[in-house]
Formats: sequence, structure tokens, C-alpha cells
Amino acid sequence: MPEMRHIIHADLDAFYAAVEQLDNPGLRGKPVLVGGSPQSRGVVATASYEARVYGVHSAMPMATAVRQCPHGIVVRPRFDRYREMSRRVMEIFRDVTDLVEPLSLDEAYLDVTESVEAGKLRLGVAIDLKRRVKTETGLNVSIGLGTSKSVAKIASDLEKPDGLVVIQPGDERDFLAPLAVGKLWGIGPKTVERLHQDGIATIGDLAAQSDDWFARRFGKRSSSIHAKALGQDDEPVKTERSPKSISAETTFPSDLSDPEELREALEKLSGSVAGSLEGKGIRGRTVTVKLRLADFTTLTRQTTLPRYTGTVEDIQQTGWTLLSAELAPGRAFRLLGVGMSGFEVEVERPWQLPLPWEVYEQGG
Repeated sequence: MPEMRHIIHADLDAFYAAVEQLDNPGLRGKPVLVGGSPQSRGVVATASYEARVYGVHSAMPMATAVRQCPHGIVVRPRFDRYREMSRRVMEIFRDVTDLVEPLSLDEAYLDVTESVEAGKLRLGVAIDLKRRVKTETGLNVSIGLGTSKSVAKIASDLEKPDGLVVIQPGDERDFLAPLAVGKLWGIGPKTVERLHQDGIATIGDLAAQSDDWFARRFGKRSSSIHAKALGQDDEPVKTERSPKSISAETTFPSDLSDPEELREALEKLSGSVAGSLEGKGIRGRTVTVKLRLADFTTLTRQTTLPRYTGTVEDIQQTGWTLLSAELAPGRAFRLLGVGMSGFEVEVERPWQLPLPWEVYEQGG
């Protein structure tokens, strides 16, 4: 592996909403809310940037989004169409480099080291990629370019929509230092709270801590997180994976007990899992449903089917059978997850892109 790598993180902007606006010119320039019905306690999957100025964001209850953005246009998700558009974008990515690691339906890493070493300018590679995606699909993509996956991913989020942030080799630590500590890989909201109690607000504050301090705070993850805080990340772009299971889960903004809304959540998560199975060219037999109650009790239910499958219909139907058996008066759920395991690899099937599992938590 080359000593110096050049990694792009490409992230399509407000992907679901952007596809809807692309297909329906009447929606362009208007606030679009992709997700469930506000009457059935639906949730926002993606909001267009026109809607985000009203404070609307993914994971927000659709009823709240409509109140904050009364002119918003609610559109039901069309996952088949999103997968189709995603495949077109990924074909462009793989035309640039063979080293492409999709993360979800709307984002991927690209290792463009070979192109740069062949004489192409780093900035030129990024600009050309943005141009091709826009010209060939009509979609905008935000790009971060750095010497590692973690730096590239953080960079791609800073100037959305239609952003382009290039971090020069050697500037990684200075680039990260002033950013909020929560932007770093592996630092979730609860960890952010604990770090703030320690007086650590920025990635620079975190990077300045000692090895012993990291070991006490992060245990086995300490060296990895410390290195990332310093802008050091050697993780390669992975083009193939052999998962033991594929799952998608979401924590609801408020505990849910309504069967219709739970079914709607199950539908989206099942679509995510089915898309990932399709993308990896695999099918499975065991469907698992994970449930967390309002009191944090976690339940796991699973069943093994008589045949291999990867269709959203099979996953959704089986998942609903498992979920509905747990419904009871007064029982509310704070988390729902759906998974598939027991895989049979399908040979000679063209690789396709998975759907994102963060149906409720990421809008692009």
C-alpha cells in the first residue's frame, strides 16, 4: 500500500428528496419532506434543503415537520427508484477507481491514490467527479478529500450542499483541531456529554490528552480514537465484505406503541436490509427482530425460513409476524431493528449498492 493515500468521501445531498425533485420538476425549489404520513405518526426520512431552513431534519416526527414547515410537500419514499439512481452514481465512482467502498445508498469512499500518483491533481479528480455525477445523473454530491477515510468523511460534511473540501497532506491535525469533538468517528452523543464534563469540547482538546487518559476513557478503542483525533487513520477502503448478518435499526424520537407506525418503521428497515442484501449479492434464511421497550428491556425474536430470500416482501412479512406477536396494551417501544443472517452467497451476480440503515437518522 502506498505510504501516502488519497481518499474521497462522496455523499449525495438530501438524496431521497433530491431524486424526488429531479423526477418531478414541480417540486424543485420547494420544501420536500420524504417519509411517512403525518396522520399516522410518520417520521421524516429526508428533508430537502428548502425544508431544512425551517428546522426540519431527519428522524423528526412528520407531524412536527409539517407544523414547522406548513408549506412542506410530503412524499412517500420510493426505494426502488433510489436504488436505481444510486447504482448509476456508483457506476461513475467505479469508473474513476476500482477501490470503492459504499457505506449506504447515498455515500461511499473512493481511494484515488492511483490516479494521483499517475499525475492527476487531487483537486482535479474531485472536481471531475462532482461534474460527472451532476452531468450524468442530475444530482449534487458533496466531497471531502484527504489522506484518510475519517478525515475525508468529516470534510465532506462541512460545506453541504454541493460542497468540496480538500485537506492537504500534513494539515490533518490543524484541520480537525477546532471542530466539535462529536464530529470524530466513534464519538457518540453520550460520549460527547462525558467529554464536555471533562472540559473537552473540540477534537484538538481530545488530541492533546495523554495515552493514559485515553486508555482510562476508551479502553480497547483508545489507540484508534487517539490516532483519529490526530488525523491518523490507516484503515483501507474495503471493496468486499463477508458479513455474518445484515441489520438495520432505529431509535425512535419518542416511544411508539401504535401498530401502524411500527409497521411503517418496519417497512423502511426491511427495505434497508433488502437493499444491503441485494448490494452484496447474498440471500439469507433467518430473519431477526430486535425490540427495546420503554423501560430499556431488550427483546430479540427470530425465525428461520424454509428457503433463502432477500426480498423486502419476505423480510417485512416475517418481521411483522415476529413484531406483532410482541404488541400488547400499554407496551411501548423505543427501538426497532430488523436483521437477516444464515447467508448463501450468490455467485456471478453484479455488485449493487446497499440502502442506508439510518432511514430515520441520516438524510444526506
